[in-house]
Amino acid sequence: MSLFSAFSSIDVSIQARTPTDAAAKRLDGIGHVLSGLDISGIQTQADVNRTLWTLDAASKCVRAVLAEFRTQPATEQLVRKSRNLIDLIERARDQVVSFQAHDPVLG
Repeated sequence: MSLFSAFSSIDVSIQARTPTDAAAKRLDGIGHVLSGLDISGIQTQADVNRTLWTLDAASKCVRAVLAEFRTQPATEQLVRKSRNLIDLIERARDQVVSFQAHDPVLG
């Protein structure tokens, strides 16, 4: 099961009404894309590199959403959602690096 599976069922077609809604929708979209990441399917160094690149790009996107949102009043929900997503990205990254270190073909 993917760390990001909770995002796979989010309806990303819902319209945002406020800047906070727009930021939350972007964060949900990042999580939705990551829900398709299959860490257990990594077989080659290219898979490792692609997965790490994807996770790093997602982390930068989350931080960009937060930076753009700085001019708006922060909501606890948005801060919590972004922290949760960043934590999941870091856990997934740690799994990939650990997986790579334990596999003689990849390491």
